[in-house]
Amino acid sequence: MKIKSQKPAVADVDMTPMIDIVFQLIAFFMVITNFEQIQADERVKLPSDSLAKPPEVKAADQLVLNIGFERNAAGEIIDPQAYILYNGEKIPVLKFGPKFEQEARIYKQKNQDPKDVPVILRADALVKTGQIQDLIKIAQESGFTKFAFKATQKTQ
Repeated sequence: MKIKSQKPAVADVDMTPMIDIVFQLIAFFMVITNFEQIQADERVKLPSDSLAKPPEVKAADQLVLNIGFERNAAGEIIDPQAYILYNGEKIPVLKFGPKFEQEARIYKQKNQDPKDVPVILRADALVKTGQIQDLIKIAQESGFTKFAFKATQKTQ
């Protein structure tokens, strides 16, 4: 009887699971990196300053308000009235008091003092400073005391 000898076959590695994992990691990191942009509104054109820097410690809970103008597709201001763009609504700055009171009640229900919740103001560069000061006064009447402003960092 004659026995044929065969050369050992080279094992093929199936790369499909590796590719699946790589795509899942890419999707995961894309979702994670976009969480900061959820609270941003494109209608708000932030001012730029050379002293602007990201916060060292991010607050666990914060109230982010976008203050800007209604703009057309070209980016030109349609309405000179500044609005707070909040949950899909356009609310004039001086009429935001009831929303601050509502937010304060929500934080109190979560056993948080509104004094400990920072209010992040993302104001358009063209919004008048007096309107921002009025908004801060309204927030203080509702119990909020911590405020921060967002700006883009100016490169020199």
